[in-house]
Amino acid sequence: MNAENKVRFDIKKYGMVIALVVIASLFQVLTDGVLLAPMNISKLIMQNGYILILAIGMLPVILTGDIDLSVGSIVALIGAVISKLLVGHPEFPVFAAILLGLAAGMVIGAWHGFWIAYMRIPAFIATLSGMLIFRGVTLVITQGKTIAPFPDSYQYLAQAYIPDIPGTEGFHGTTVLIGVLLIIAYVISEIRRRKREMQYGFLVSRGPLFGIRLAAVTVVIAVATFWFTRFRGIPVILVILGVLMSVYSFITQRTILGRHIYALGGNERATRLSGVNTKKVKFLVFVNMGLMAAFAAIVYSARINCADPKAGDGFELDAIAACYIGGASASGGVGKVTGAVIGGLVMGVLNNGMSIVGVGTDWQKIIKGLVLLAAVVFDIINQSRKK
Repeated sequence: MNAENKVRFDIKKYGMVIALVVIASLFQVLTDGVLLAPMNISKLIMQNGYILILAIGMLPVILTGDIDLSVGSIVALIGAVISKLLVGHPEFPVFAAILLGLAAGMVIGAWHGFWIAYMRIPAFIATLSGMLIFRGVTLVITQGKTIAPFPDSYQYLAQAYIPDIPGTEGFHGTTVLIGVLLIIAYVISEIRRRKREMQYGFLVSRGPLFGIRLAAVTVVIAVATFWFTRFRGIPVILVILGVLMSVYSFITQRTILGRHIYALGGNERATRLSGVNTKKVKFLVFVNMGLMAAFAAIVYSARINCADPKAGDGFELDAIAACYIGGASASGGVGKVTGAVIGGLVMGVLNNGMSIVGVGTDWQKIIKGLVLLAAVVFDIINQSRKK
């Protein structure tokens, strides 16, 4: 790989991050500094946490070349099931209700996975059917009524902040400690990765450029840490998202299952002929999607403190859009977890910024649709250049 191609690669790799920075900077000016205010950033993360969780779950589905249109209905259904357990029976343990909700999500995912992987029903049709079925079941369970409120302990995941270290209330010691640990972990991991790539003869950035990148990311983490200390510290949902990103990045990038998922999206027939059980891989991908949809349902219902029969309406479109905007290919086999999260943040910043500015919901939908179209067009152009 020559220097010119290396530059192109870096631009493509960090293009969406640059776009996020540009969009955030634009709305920071248009909103007179409100968008990036510490309190608004915390609220922005909390308001979009469930969409980011769905995007993380949706990415493996898109990597295999499929799609799941049912996740919004699953969010509504799982919220309704948990509300029946916790609101209808106040003595029911919250932790047990959460586990049952996650298990129910996996069962729903297995339902889809069976029809798609083993019965060869197109994912679009199978999940469209699921969208209608599970929305109807939700209406039956709730009888079309909102069920509330949830116990305070249930709301913790979506509304609470990491507790502060006693005696450090002035600068929120817990947040500072997390920020320092993140910087140390990042620097060590990058140095190790660079040494490993050099041992295998891969092309790596020159020393000064590598140092500049380390310094830049360190500054970003430090500034973010300082920003969170200015308003109640780090939200619990942000920690959860960080763990999910780490786990799913490891699975997709460092495990055999992850390599099989990418290979399946790249060429299913060739992957099957190479000895991979493609049906099992596809089945597991949809089971995981059901699990993540259930997790998103827990976060969303805890956030709004009720089970709404209309909950999740349009969530599947936001999750799919986040993946595509974040660099996932519509044809499968291309995309990263970090890209899906960044794509979700782009959508979240657009929503929040346009709402603060006063843009109507009609124009918001138009603008988001154009952004999604631009992302897909970019992918198509990029794929055509490779051929």
